[in-house]
Amino acid sequence: MDDPKLLKKRLRRDALARRDALALDYRVEAALRLADLADALAVAPGTVVSGYWPMRSEMDIRPLLFALREQGARLCLPAIIDKETIVFRELVRGAPMVDMGFGTVGPGPEAEALDPMLMLVPLAAFDANGHRIGYGGGYYDRAIARLEAAGRPLRPIGVAFDCQRVDAVPAEPHDRRLHAILTESGLRAFPLGG
Repeated sequence: MDDPKLLKKRLRRDALARRDALALDYRVEAALRLADLADALAVAPGTVVSGYWPMRSEMDIRPLLFALREQGARLCLPAIIDKETIVFRELVRGAPMVDMGFGTVGPGPEAEALDPMLMLVPLAAFDANGHRIGYGGGYYDRAIARLEAAGRPLRPIGVAFDCQRVDAVPAEPHDRRLHAILTESGLRAFPLGG
């Protein structure tokens, strides 16, 4: 049996290669399809939704975030505080964006920190049970665990292309499961337990 970390590294590499190979026009159409699925997320006005600013070949969720804002959601983006922690800062139209590292940007330290209720989570790979492989830093696993421990209501939903699905992710004790996955094919909830 493979070491879970080595297996995750291989699965991450292969899934990202498939994602990188997608044609640009396909990526654009997929991003627009996600925006059409905003209603499926059932976001009530005032719900705090964390998104992400896409980097490299990630699914571009900016059209989806715009649609959710039009439904009354309060938006926030992750900000890396240190090697262990991300917080979520409010995304307000016209506010300055700053470099967050890793090729992404987000609101600066003057932006209000919010606790998301719906977390749109980027990922490298996912399986049919809600397990995900991120980029190896563990930021989202720790953020989800922190919010859950504080008793915050939270729905973590992965966002990916269909081609990023793998047969099985080797889940480790610190890994947090997703409630659902949102891809160009739609929103799919994961079974409880898994």
